[in-house]
Amino acid sequence: MTARHTAARLFVAPATLGIVLLALADPAGAHVSVTPTETAAGAYTLLTVSVPHGCDGSATTKVEIQVPEQILSVTPTRNPLWTVTKTKAKLDEPLTDAHGNKVTERDGTIVYQARSPLPEGYRDAFELSLKLPEEEGATLAFPTIQTCEKGETAWVEVPTGSQDPEELEHPAPAVTITAAEGADAHGADSVESGETETAGVSSNALGGVGLGVGLLGLIAGGAALVRVRRRV
Repeated sequence: MTARHTAARLFVAPATLGIVLLALADPAGAHVSVTPTETAAGAYTLLTVSVPHGCDGSATTKVEIQVPEQILSVTPTRNPLWTVTKTKAKLDEPLTDAHGNKVTERDGTIVYQARSPLPEGYRDAFELSLKLPEEEGATLAFPTIQTCEKGETAWVEVPTGSQDPEELEHPAPAVTITAAEGADAHGADSVESGETETAGVSSNALGGVGLGVGLLGLIAGGAALVRVRRRV
């Protein structure tokens, strides 16, 4: 078998696999979804809520995102094609926020109202900045109501027990919180890691110098050999 044929076979297999994966991802892509930049417990994250289509062909006019009860404050990113407002929800009991302040209400919903309807066949995304709760393993659902020129779609279904979210017709966008990371940027772990990294860089630099010296010696030896042969 020639090298060209082997390369062709190696190329076809991954390409075929990619097509299969895209086909499997298509159904999920039809849902309103949320993508976090960070999922560690207690971390700050930027959530991107994506709206991929309208309601049975009708253009989208409003997107209302419900904030989970575990989250006190959300900072939405402004979108030039939409107006954005926040509504408050009363807390059953006052809580203390990350700055030590007593709070009696939280951000309940984030509402994006289209300045002009989002047509079917086009998508848009909405960013929310927030701090994740200290609840490793918990799943935060962000029920979202998509209002269109004709009708609406309520992405509010939350799986129960071991139910697969993909079995739901209109699953709510959700984020699963992972294990908390190590010490923060000012912690001992970070300092030790920085020292180790610095040492690693120094070792690599020394190794590079040694390699350079060796190459120079090899070149000098080769030049000397050429001169000897010419004399002979």
